[in-house]
Amino acid sequence: MGNFKDMVATRELSMVMPRVLIVSRRCVRKNKFVDFVGEYHLDLIVNYGAVPVIVPRVAGIHMLLESFEPIHGVLLCEGEDVDPSLYESDFDGFSPQEMEEIKRLHSSDTAIDKEKDSIELQLAKLCLERNIPYLGICRGSQILNVACGGTLYQDVEKELARSGREKVSHIDYENYDGHRHTVNVLEKTPLEAWFRDSLGEDMKLRVNSYHHQGVKRLAERFVPMAFAADGLVEAFYDPDAYNPEEGKFIMGLQFHPERMRHGDSEMVFDYPGCPSAYQEFVKAVIAYQKKVNGEVKATKLDGEMEKKRKIIVRSFSMAKDMYTAGSTRRPIGDEDLEAGAAAALSLQQEKRLKQMGATVRNASAYMEKLKMNEEREIAARKMMSKMSIEQLSDLLSFYSVMSHICSEILEKKLMAPS
Repeated sequence: MGNFKDMVATRELSMVMPRVLIVSRRCVRKNKFVDFVGEYHLDLIVNYGAVPVIVPRVAGIHMLLESFEPIHGVLLCEGEDVDPSLYESDFDGFSPQEMEEIKRLHSSDTAIDKEKDSIELQLAKLCLERNIPYLGICRGSQILNVACGGTLYQDVEKELARSGREKVSHIDYENYDGHRHTVNVLEKTPLEAWFRDSLGEDMKLRVNSYHHQGVKRLAERFVPMAFAADGLVEAFYDPDAYNPEEGKFIMGLQFHPERMRHGDSEMVFDYPGCPSAYQEFVKAVIAYQKKVNGEVKATKLDGEMEKKRKIIVRSFSMAKDMYTAGSTRRPIGDEDLEAGAAAALSLQQEKRLKQMGATVRNASAYMEKLKMNEEREIAARKMMSKMSIEQLSDLLSFYSVMSHICSEILEKKLMAPS
């Protein structure tokens, strides 16, 4: 009985709490692979009302993503460099000496993880196809851009140095959480709205970042929200897919708002707007879940099924009349069945109908109940058609809970000693 209760509780929780998929990152510890996700991400998702579901980065998991349904949101964050073969690059490549230097400076990031690339690109494309809320942080923003046809700098510092742009330090291995650099926030963007009270006239923020790659050519569907001093896109979104209240959210942030906290207190952010990306993302996730649940509609009978239903109802009515009339027999034609029987019933068919009639002596009461049920169904449909998606979703959840409670009590009664 305990397992049954746990199963019911788990099922109900999964129905109530929206699910956000997060792909883990792999590292080696004690000669073994370990999958992990940064705690800041998990805390923020949970605090704002969603359940993080970790997708392990293991071989073959990209073929099992359907098993993680329902998916109400996807958050992709840190990881290794995205495989350059996944996007068209106009860069002619680094010299062997430059490549060695890049690998030496960024040894923890330059190893390509094709399995993680495959998993995350599939999830990003799934979100784009089904309008599932998506938030990409750091590598997650790069994956989103590549999924939509954009390209990346294979090494921001070296490629931008060739163009003579201002040098910006996007990574500091000695000061992982404390490193900051300046970005310029664009007006009339979600980022500007979140940090409005902290922005001065120069529209600048100091953000934390930890990357050596970044967006080079931004995919056409996206609009930039912030730039670094060297011109690198630090944040972007899809304006046609951004309305958290309606379950729409497609966004990428190259910097790390979740890590922008005071060193002496992890509970205090640099700016009040730092957690807003997660807050608005989860708001969209919750709205998306309600919208999807609200789309579950009662199945309507098609024309053929409705025709069969009418034949069955009329047959029972005829059976009741024949049982009452005894052996009296008259020819029965198409008009008697209404739904279009081919010809008059044979003697064998009439005999069968009489037998049916004998089993429904109270057919008149049955038909009265059927009529009453139909009237109630019509009234219920009329009332529900006026309800909002949120109200319908709540109603569906309520009756699902009642169903499980009924099943549990019924099981207890059946198992009770007589």
